[in-house]
Amino acid sequence: MIDRAHALPLLRQAELLRLSRSSVYYEPRPVSAGELAIMRRIDELHLEYPFAGSRMLRDLLRGEGVAIGREQVVTLMRRMGIEALYRRPGSSTPAPGHKIYPYLLRGLTVERPNQVWAMDITYIPMARGFVYLAAVVDWFSRWVLAWRLSITLEAAFCLDAVEDALGRHGKPDIFNTDQGSQFTSADFTSLLLENAVAISMDGRGAWRDNVFVERLWRSVKYEEVYLRAYDGVADARASLGRYLDFYNGKRPHSSLAARTPDQAYFSTSPQRAAA
Repeated sequence: MIDRAHALPLLRQAELLRLSRSSVYYEPRPVSAGELAIMRRIDELHLEYPFAGSRMLRDLLRGEGVAIGREQVVTLMRRMGIEALYRRPGSSTPAPGHKIYPYLLRGLTVERPNQVWAMDITYIPMARGFVYLAAVVDWFSRWVLAWRLSITLEAAFCLDAVEDALGRHGKPDIFNTDQGSQFTSADFTSLLLENAVAISMDGRGAWRDNVFVERLWRSVKYEEVYLRAYDGVADARASLGRYLDFYNGKRPHSSLAARTPDQAYFSTSPQRAAA
C-alpha cells in the first residue's frame, strides 16, 4: 500500500500499485461493520434483482430481518454507485453540462475484436471496507483489456484503464459506456476523441445496452468476490488479478463456442494477424 514516508514519490507509488492518482490523497471515512454487511447484501440483491429500486430493496432487507429505512438504502446505493437498471427519467445522470453521445450499437453486428470496447464500474466489498473496479472489455471476445481499482468514484482510475488498454491493444472503432459522470467528463471523452474513437452511450437505465459488461460483473462477483473476504486493497487487487487472468485465459464461454476470451480475441485480432 501507499507509504507516505517512502522516498519514492506518492504518484509513482500509486502508478506501481495501479491506484488512481486522485485516490492517493483521499482519506476514506470509516464505515461501520453493520453498514458494510448491509452494503454487501444490497450488492448481492442488486445482482439478483437489477430492477429493484430503493423501496424494493428496503422491503427485501426487512424481509430478512434487517431494520432499515428507504433513506438509508438510497444513501448506501449512492455510496456504492448502483441504481435500479430500468428505463426511467434521471437514471445514469451525467454531471451538469456534460455532453451525452448517442447509442451506436443498436442493430450493429459485432464480428471482430477491437470493433467495440465497453467499460463499466462495479462495487467490490472487502472484509473492512470496499473499493470500485473499472474494466475495459472487448465486446466481440469478452476479453478484459484493462482494469483498475479505486477507493473513490472519480474519473481518474477510469482514464488510467483506458490509457492502458489503448497503449497495449490499439484502439476500437466504438467505445461504449453508460451516462455516468465519469464517462461523460471532458477528460474522458477527449481521450477517446483524440484517438479518433467513436463514443457510444447507453440509454438511461438501459442495462441491456451494455449487457456483456454486466455479465462480466456477475461472473466476477459469484466466481471470485463473494467467495473471498479481502483484507485490504492490495489483497483485492492481487486476487482479482488472478481471477481476471483465469477469466481471460482459461475460463471457457458457451457464447464463444467453449473458447476462452483470449482465444477469441487473439485468433482474429489485428495484432495476431500482423504477427
